[in-house]
Amino acid sequence: MLRKIAFIVSLLAIICIVPGSVAQQTSPIPAGSKVFIASMDGFETYMKAALEKKNVPLKVVESKDEADFEMTGTSNSQKAGAAKIILFGSWHSREEASINLTNLKTSEVAFAYSVHKQNSAHGKQSSAEACAKHIREKIEGK
Repeated sequence: MLRKIAFIVSLLAIICIVPGSVAQQTSPIPAGSKVFIASMDGFETYMKAALEKKNVPLKVVESKDEADFEMTGTSNSQKAGAAKIILFGSWHSREEASINLTNLKTSEVAFAYSVHKQNSAHGKQSSAEACAKHIREKIEGK
């Protein structure tokens, strides 16, 4: 019985301590930082537009040498098949994207995010805007 209580107390202590330590380990992204967006098979165009549309306080630069951070990532689109269109009446695509923001001075990954949209009406634009929204929240500390 005492072992169970000790185990539960230990587990609760870990749960309470770990989130605080994880938050302290993440690298901040200062507002106004310069970011270079690497080639992502066309997804970089959507990311540039999304950063502007979502008012992300980062400055996009065209040269990696000028940048504080580098954004890398991948995206994947899967158009609706005939069965999905006929059975569900949905022609929306399935979108997936993953991005990383790496601090070029320290090589630390300051931000990583992955998005999965099952029925995306606007394709890659929706995925890019979701990524941009979460970058903005990271910068603002939300």
